[in-house]
Amino acid sequence: METKENQYHIVLFPWLAFGHIIPYLEFSKNLVSKSDGNIQISLISTPSIIRRLTSIPRGIKKHINLIPVDLPLVDNLPPGYEATVDLKDIEQTQYLKIAFDLLQGPVETLLNQIKPDLIIFDIINYWISDMGAKLNIRTAFFSGFYAPFLAFVGPLSEYNGSNSSSTQEFLTSVPEWIPFPSSLACRYHEAVCMNEIWNTKDATGLSTGDRQAKGTQGCNFILLKSCIELDGDYVSLLKDLYQKPVLSIGLLPPPALGSSARSNSGDSSKNSNIEMFHWLDKQQPKSVVYVAFGTFGLEISELPFFWVLRKPEGLDESNLLPSGFEDRIRSRGYMCFGWISQVEVLAHTAIGGSVCHCGSSSISENLFFGHSQILMPMIIDQGINARFLVEKGLGFEVERNKDGSFTREAVARSMRIVMVGPEGKQLRQKALQMSNDIFANQDLQGEYIHKFISSLGQLLSKE
Repeated sequence: METKENQYHIVLFPWLAFGHIIPYLEFSKNLVSKSDGNIQISLISTPSIIRRLTSIPRGIKKHINLIPVDLPLVDNLPPGYEATVDLKDIEQTQYLKIAFDLLQGPVETLLNQIKPDLIIFDIINYWISDMGAKLNIRTAFFSGFYAPFLAFVGPLSEYNGSNSSSTQEFLTSVPEWIPFPSSLACRYHEAVCMNEIWNTKDATGLSTGDRQAKGTQGCNFILLKSCIELDGDYVSLLKDLYQKPVLSIGLLPPPALGSSARSNSGDSSKNSNIEMFHWLDKQQPKSVVYVAFGTFGLEISELPFFWVLRKPEGLDESNLLPSGFEDRIRSRGYMCFGWISQVEVLAHTAIGGSVCHCGSSSISENLFFGHSQILMPMIIDQGINARFLVEKGLGFEVERNKDGSFTREAVARSMRIVMVGPEGKQLRQKALQMSNDIFANQDLQGEYIHKFISSLGQLLSKE
């Protein structure tokens, strides 16, 4: 594509996980809508993922081209498995990565044909940075991780798997390169998990840390889903650690219409699952806890809850729950088996808090709507995200044993503290304040996109 003055063609190429794809798509929409049509987007993904993406608003649709690329067939990955959500277990992720890496040839051919001004890539396809250099195209690594986690794993020299910083003991302390007061450290069980996932090479011959290092080292600049008002100290530290441009692009909140559309619910008839919104409509404002993964303690918390469970294939719903559970909680609990629009549910006025695994997208969505968070981190970055949220007064973490186990009593106690307890009053107020001031502040978030657009000329300069 021939570039006119102040007009740019940008390719975005996320990893095959919807937790990555959705932020990339929202970033694309923001770039187009705030550039007065001067940015053309091409988003690359697999055919089945593109079919599952939500519709793009009519006013910007002509500026966003969704480009399907066929995923090669590989051993141990059944045909049609094109996203992490399709996988039966986490072990299959490495084979999805093998297939993804095999896209290098087709993607290079595509990029050579469309000749974009910039390629924005994800952690898994680190090889885009070398491809960009070969084709004389600028590249940017857009991290799905929050700045505090990237600061925790440290400077590029620390990514070497043989380095002492890769040990579990090291991960349980605040790193020496963080020069200001911080609580960022793994619990012991988190360190065991992170060391396994971040530093251990899989069937591709690379670890997640290897890919992070290669992509970060090779790109021209780095983009963060971040706000200086929230994590500015860590963003400034990353600029020192990486010694290359690091730009915050805002938190990419869900569209504002999501809030108004469901917060005054009553419009449930337009939703494919009418029953669950009818149930929510009957609940008191800010009274219901949203739970998006399996946990115990919901029953004995004595709080209203909305529980989303993913039913494994071939397993009956009745086998997922304790005997008599549904009858005992029928008056105050609602269970949904299968996929729902999380944003639509979180936008409902009945929701007041969330049991959160501390993934970056879930954090942003919860705080966009001002929901208090009961923190139950699981893998990789989530433990560090939880420490950061507690540090900021934006969440309460469920107490665990050294091995990571927890009791249903601990979950129920945390839920009561966060939702109704006097100890959680300040947390509830802080969540609402941060929603108004930062997460749902459209002017603030829009300004980050405008700053990025205005800096493109300098960032893409090859002089």
